[in-house]
Amino acid sequence: MTVVTRWNPYRELSALQNRMSQLFEGQYGNREEPLTAGAFVPPVDIYEDEHSVQLKLEVPGIDEKDLDVKVENNVLTITGERKFAKDEKEENFRRVERTYGSFTRSFTVPSTVSTEDIKADYEHGVLKVRLSKRAEAKPKSIKVNVGSSATLEGKKVESLAQGQSKSQVA
Repeated sequence: MTVVTRWNPYRELSALQNRMSQLFEGQYGNREEPLTAGAFVPPVDIYEDEHSVQLKLEVPGIDEKDLDVKVENNVLTITGERKFAKDEKEENFRRVERTYGSFTRSFTVPSTVSTEDIKADYEHGVLKVRLSKRAEAKPKSIKVNVGSSATLEGKKVESLAQGQSKSQVA
C-alpha cells in the first residue's frame, strides 16, 4: 500500500536546525534557547453575508502605515510588516515567541464582489476589509402568486376554460 505524504520544505529545515542545536549543545554545553524568527503569517477569518464579503486579519503591533491593501486582476493582496523593536539588546531576551517580519496574504475575489467599493479599517490590532457585493449578486425575493389566474403571453389563461380555443388566445 502506498502512502502519499505532503512534502513540507520547512519541516526539513526545522529538523536540520534541531540537529545543529543538539551538536552545539553537546559541544559547548546547554545554552539559552536561540532567538529565532519564523515566517509571520497573520491568521484571517473570512465570512459572507447577503451584502458583503468580510475579512478580519489579526495584525497586532503593526502600525497602520505598515499595512497595504490592493486589488488587482480580481486578487486582493494584503501586505505588511511587524518590526522588531531594537530597544533591548538580544542577550537580555530569554525567549522570543512572537514572529516578526514582512507578510503577504492574497485572496481571489469572487465575481459577485464589486472591486470598486472596498473599505479597510484597523482597530485594536485587527484589520477589517469589507468587499461589497454587486447588486445583481444580492439575493432577491420573488413573490409567488397562488390561484388560477396565470398568464400566457400576456393574456389570462382563464379564458381557455370559458370555451375559447388556443388559437383565439394566442
